[in-house]
Amino acid sequence: MILKCAEGRDNINVADELGVVQQTVGKWRKRFVERRLDGLLNGPRPGAPRRILDEQIEAVPTRTLENQPRGATQWSTPSMAREMGMSQTAVSRICRAFGLQPRVIRASICTLRRRDRPG
Repeated sequence: MILKCAEGRDNINVADELGVVQQTVGKWRKRFVERRLDGLLNGPRPGAPRRILDEQIEAVPTRTLENQPRGATQWSTPSMAREMGMSQTAVSRICRAFGLQPRVIRASICTLRRRDRPG
């Protein structure tokens, strides 16, 4: 978008070519003019700040695939949540984000708990 603007094209033409509204082109053009390349970086997002660091997120699938819990053959979502000091919801979301599926990866923390298993 910015490169097209740098060619001397106006916001209307750039917006039409890229399939966005004219205001979007104007916003990014203004950010670039005011702050150069730093203006193209994502700014803070609305909502509460993240409470789980990238390193913590990465540790969940790593621990799942490289370690076994004491006294069990595989991690459950509750046991991994306790181990990592985060909520079960957070562990479940991380599991989904990394594509860990209970019936596909046996070592997955998302495995079905005994009471949920058929038969």
